[in-house]
Parts: sequence; C-alpha cells; structure tokens
Amino acid sequence: MAAKKKKIKAMGKFGVGYGRNVRSRYNTIEASQRKTQPSPFHPTGRAKRLAAGIWKCLKTGRIFAGHAYYLKENK
Repeated sequence: MAAKKKKIKAMGKFGVGYGRNVRSRYNTIEASQRKTQPSPFHPTGRAKRLAAGIWKCLKTGRIFAGHAYYLKENK
C-alpha cells in the first residue's frame, strides 16, 4: 500500500534545509499573507494582494498601495 503524502504547504519550495519550527512559522505567515484582507474602500469588501504593497479591492475593483504584506497590523 502506498504511504500517505504529507502536506508541506508554502515551505515545501525550500526543501529540507530548515528546521521544523522555521517551517511552521513560515507557513503561518504565508497563509495569513495570502488570505484576503478587509478593504479600506468598502465595509464588506475584501482586498487581495497583487504584489508587495499593491492591493486590489475585490468588491470595487480599485487598485491601491498599502502595507507590503498585511493591510492591518496583526497582533
């Protein structure tokens, strides 16, 4: 029987040269960065990151500049 494949997520592109904690931390940061963020232009709108500092509101279609990785400070 074939072995079950592990889901390695975003850190898989770097291979095996890093420790478990580094990979885990990187995966959580990447996941929150790639999620849609709340849009500043529409109360129910969501914004998607196009590139570092460039965002697009999915509700209104506006493209705007903001923070590089997150629109709001994550604490």
